[in-house]
Amino acid sequence: MKAKKIIKRVAIYFVFVMLAFLLQTCLFPMVPFLSAVPNFLLIITFSYGFIYGGTTGIVCGSFAGLLMDLFYPSPFGLFVLLFTYLGFFSGFFCAGYRNDSMLLPMLLCLVCDGAYNAAMILYRIVATGKAELVYILKNIVLPEMFFTLIVTAVVYHLLLKANRRLDAIDDFRGQNAA
Repeated sequence: MKAKKIIKRVAIYFVFVMLAFLLQTCLFPMVPFLSAVPNFLLIITFSYGFIYGGTTGIVCGSFAGLLMDLFYPSPFGLFVLLFTYLGFFSGFFCAGYRNDSMLLPMLLCLVCDGAYNAAMILYRIVATGKAELVYILKNIVLPEMFFTLIVTAVVYHLLLKANRRLDAIDDFRGQNAA
């Protein structure tokens, strides 16, 4: 019975990651007034790490990173490694803090997005040998962090609500099992 529950949860995580990937790569780049696209995969990864712990953050981060590695021209494994670490890092805050409050998820969003962007800038410097830091920070990093932070306020709340409903359904079914 427990194996079915785990498989169902992993499938749900995969569906949420796929939906986030499609929003991030297909839908939001088409919105003309946005100067940057929110990082939905980052939001899913750190949210699940924060809500359920490091193991779940690692699973979601691995799915998210694998999708990014498959569809973006970077060294294979870069995004898997990055998102996996971010999911694991977010899991550190699972046990000691309430996940109802929005303050810690917003701070976690800023830290994870900052680490993600720092890694991407470092990769760009290593790959090309140069990077215009002022231009990158002003036109890419800050707008993307701003939009990601705004979207986090909505998406985190929706994820928390959906997962609490799923937990309640699983508990209800578990109590009625023979």
